[in-house]
Amino acid sequence: MQICLAAFLRCFACRQGDCRKESLVMMCVQNKETFKRVLLGSGMVVCLFLTGCAERTTDYFYRGGAYYHKAEYDAAIFYFSKAIEINPKDAKAYNNRGAAYAKKGEYDQAISDYSKAIEINPKDAKAYNNRGVSYNNKGEYDRVISDCSKAIEINPVYAEAYNNRGLAYYKKGEYDRAISDYTKVLEINPVYAEAYDNRGLAYAKKGEYDLAISNYSKAIEINPRDAMAYNNRGIAYYHKGEYDKAWEDVHKAQNLGHQVHPGFLKDLREASGRER
Repeated sequence: MQICLAAFLRCFACRQGDCRKESLVMMCVQNKETFKRVLLGSGMVVCLFLTGCAERTTDYFYRGGAYYHKAEYDAAIFYFSKAIEINPKDAKAYNNRGAAYAKKGEYDQAISDYSKAIEINPKDAKAYNNRGVSYNNKGEYDRVISDCSKAIEINPVYAEAYNNRGLAYYKKGEYDRAISDYTKVLEINPVYAEAYDNRGLAYAKKGEYDLAISNYSKAIEINPRDAMAYNNRGIAYYHKGEYDKAWEDVHKAQNLGHQVHPGFLKDLREASGRER
């Protein structure tokens, strides 16, 4: 059985804290005895991959994930790219690199990576959903609906895909379809606060302000720091002529750091006869 040795040689820059300049030396040895001699004769730090020669790229993959969660997206892209160099069939690495590109606002690059992940694994529901999110950011709503529908076909209880498809229907003005998708989200996950907020927006667009307020209130119950839900509920109260309640929600949204739209504040001041 071929056994592989991944030896990490740290350069001076790495010792100073820049581990992205770390050199990776991959050595494959043909048998255990040779492996032992190489290992015993080396002062290097080693990692053994007993499942075959370094196609798995575990170290690069997890380094990329760590940098992604630290919001260091360029470093994440670097490590996911290294993983892909070693294993061009790693769908998860493409998917994760796409997510890093998306965080940087590079949606075309993200879509390219998600598409490659789908090419490698046509049953990757997450890649379809993620590609849909990037299409949404580009305003290509029909493509969002297509991708999220495919994700739902693969995984019928994929709450996030229903939510994202609902957003696309909302952007297209198809409010009943949006409400249907948000309702499905909440059947799958009753504490999905964002879906309540989104469903409230759809009801508000239909002029159904009591239902909108009920949904915003549920979102706030689940997440009392949801500034946007307070903002949206304040707007609904404004449309109902309940200006004191509108001001109360505006103040809560502002206290949570939300910048309430100046145009709405102007309208609320004029309608309520109050400055704040």
